[in-house]
Amino acid sequence: MTMKVGFIGLGIMGKPMSKNLLKAGYSLVVSDRNPEAVAEVMAAGAETAATAKAIAEQCDVIITMLPNSPHVKEVALGENGIIEGAKPGTVLIDMSSIAPLASREISEALEGEGRGYARRAGKRRRAEGSRRHAVGDGRRR
Repeated sequence: MTMKVGFIGLGIMGKPMSKNLLKAGYSLVVSDRNPEAVAEVMAAGAETAATAKAIAEQCDVIITMLPNSPHVKEVALGENGIIEGAKPGTVLIDMSSIAPLASREISEALEGEGRGYARRAGKRRRAEGSRRHAVGDGRRR
């Protein structure tokens, strides 16, 4: 069975990253406020979901690539957010550029619910060329 990946945020970096996941053979469910971006990634083979919660209910791993801390916190912890739909063992990989305190708050909330959290580092050209890396955050189990 192929791992199902959720991807929230299909902007300058998110769109090429999501397409690279499709090229790599992952089953992908996407969401973005821009319907044209969603349609483009769906044309490449992705599915879509209306909310972050709906993505979390069906995915093992969720990647966010959003503009700032408030956006990530809302998607992760807000109403119809990832935390409401994610099962224990689900991992959120945040690829956004957010404040360390926001990252810690999200990590602690998800960890308290039995989910994982990882942050990233990198630049646009690496996203387009499939070269990114993530830094894990959380307690050892």
